[in-house]
Amino acid sequence: MPDFQINPTAAALLGLLHEGAMTGGQLMAAAERRLGPYWSMTRSQVYRELPVLAEMGYVRLGKPGPRSSQPYAITASGKRAFTRWLAESPGRDALRNPVALRVAFGQQHTGDQLQTLYTHANQYHSEAMAMAKEQAKEAKKNGDPFGAAALEFAVAYHKAALTWLKAAPTS
Repeated sequence: MPDFQINPTAAALLGLLHEGAMTGGQLMAAAERRLGPYWSMTRSQVYRELPVLAEMGYVRLGKPGPRSSQPYAITASGKRAFTRWLAESPGRDALRNPVALRVAFGQQHTGDQLQTLYTHANQYHSEAMAMAKEQAKEAKKNGDPFGAAALEFAVAYHKAALTWLKAAPTS
């Protein structure tokens, strides 16, 4: 079977499957736990990619379990595709911040709307930063310096967002 290029979501799923076979729900939980602080993945993306990866021969389906859940396991071909993906250039960041987008149209907001926007964003970034710090600390404790480094990116991102929010215009 020929090897095909994979997108970042498919690559993330293959990377997670290196830990062992998982159902779609287990993959979603693992993605949220391991990658969530710096990489978003939706349930629909996971369930859209798994059949494609199976068709490409990168994963194989296991025996159906309770409630028709099916575990997926990475194949040798999938491991090769993942290794190739790791060696590719990651490309440019795709920056999409919904708060910054709204601030760009700040003249159309009322002062109360902007304050509410900033308050909610501050709360989100503060909580997310605290969680990422805790996860990074746990990753270091568990001997995972690479996972910790990725989580430190999330910490730095949220810290930068909080700094930006302090300076954002209110009127």
